[in-house]
Amino acid sequence: MGSLLSIVAVGFFLGMRHATDPDHVIAVTTIVSRQRDITRAALTGFFWGVGHTLTILVVGAAIILLGFLIPARLGLSMELCVGLMLMVLGLMNLVSFLRAAPEASIEGHDGSLVVHSHPHIHGDYIHSHPLRHGAEVHPHRPDQTPLAYLDRMLGWIGVYQHLRPLIVGIVHGLAGSASVALLVLAAIRNPRWAIAYLLVFGIGTIAGMMLITVALVFPFAYTANHSARMNRNLRIASGLVSLGLGIFVVYQIGIVNGLFSAHPRWTPK
Repeated sequence: MGSLLSIVAVGFFLGMRHATDPDHVIAVTTIVSRQRDITRAALTGFFWGVGHTLTILVVGAAIILLGFLIPARLGLSMELCVGLMLMVLGLMNLVSFLRAAPEASIEGHDGSLVVHSHPHIHGDYIHSHPLRHGAEVHPHRPDQTPLAYLDRMLGWIGVYQHLRPLIVGIVHGLAGSASVALLVLAAIRNPRWAIAYLLVFGIGTIAGMMLITVALVFPFAYTANHSARMNRNLRIASGLVSLGLGIFVVYQIGIVNGLFSAHPRWTPK
């Protein structure tokens, strides 16, 4: 019983620590940067952790139970996916910011009124369209936006809103699953206990990521209500950091570790 409790405790807290890895934190930061609600932020962390745990369990079980060996090129390719995912998330944040940037004022067609564009939000959908001073009436109803159309088609249970963190978690799990499974296999010879450890490790990762996303949402929510400029700067920073780290990871995996060469070098770590 004492050994089992030790495995559970160690697995849970190592899982929580695993959630704090820089690439994990940066990835979820780009996702929660447009959120204002603590519950939604916690759900983002939850679904990221679920995706991560699913991959760890599937790949880890194959290694522990079936003795599956991951070739160097496949292992590097799985890690490359993390770099590409970070680049995509960073670009999405930057594109979202550019779309929300105010446009220059222009003269109206009659030359007497100034027409300008204001970025504004319908839920998570941000866009701009020309407005006249003194009569700022939207040329559409709030339910006539692409996001509203998606909400009506797919939002009956809201699952589609959580697909992004789930997919990001699955991709991140690919990069770390081999090393975690090999470490567990070296320390725990009983396959059942090893699988149980992976499950507890995953639960700890879910808990840790939920705490991280809740903590991250506070600065974005506060600046959104008190300083639009600071909020924009935070969102730009999260996008640039994610894009930069993604480029670095792709360089390390593709060039330094030789994924794009004839002799790739990979050691799970």
